Formats: sequence, C-alpha cells, structure tokens
Amino acid sequence: MIELGQSNDGVLLPVQGQPGARRNAIVGEHGGRLKVAVTQVAEKGKATAAIVELIAHSLGIAPSRITVVQGDSQPKKLLCLSSVNEREVRLWLEQFLGPTTRQSSK
Repeated sequence: MIELGQSNDGVLLPVQGQPGARRNAIVGEHGGRLKVAVTQVAEKGKATAAIVELIAHSLGIAPSRITVVQGDSQPKKLLCLSSVNEREVRLWLEQFLGPTTRQSSK
C-alpha cells in the first residue's frame, strides 16, 4: 500500500526507481512505493529525470511541478507533486494499481 503524504508544497509520493529497464512504465507497487521503470541508466541524474518526466506526463502536469525531496541519486525517492491534490493523485494511482493507496494521517 502506498501512503501519500502532504507538505506545504504539495503531495508527497514515495517512488522506487528501476533504471536501465526495457521500457518506461509505471509497473506497480514495491515496498510501499510506486515502482517506476525507465530506460535511462542511473548516472548523472538521467534516471531520476526520466522518472520525473514519466510521472509528470502520466499525471498531465509539467515536470517542473515535481520536486525530488529525497533520494535524488538513490532508487528510493520521495517526490513532491505540486498543482495536484491528494485525491487526484490517489485516483491517478488507482489507474495503475487499483485501490491501494491510503490517505495521509496529517
């Protein structure tokens, strides 16, 4: 189950990156995080940029509306999505995962 958080800047989304994949895709949930596979390799921020781009495109927001809060050079990341609310993110996640997100307790 993916637990979304809330900050003053937007919705916090935990992500598990999988660089060097065969295709760019949101592939499911892994350890409470949204698992995102990208073809870019994990060097010089290329995979992170591809993850942000894929999520932004899928959500229909500009990549500039997504900030990496933690894990810029790690597979486990925490992203802040601005210009969307928690309900919108939950509905978007359900397209890929079914009803597996939990509302934040904050």
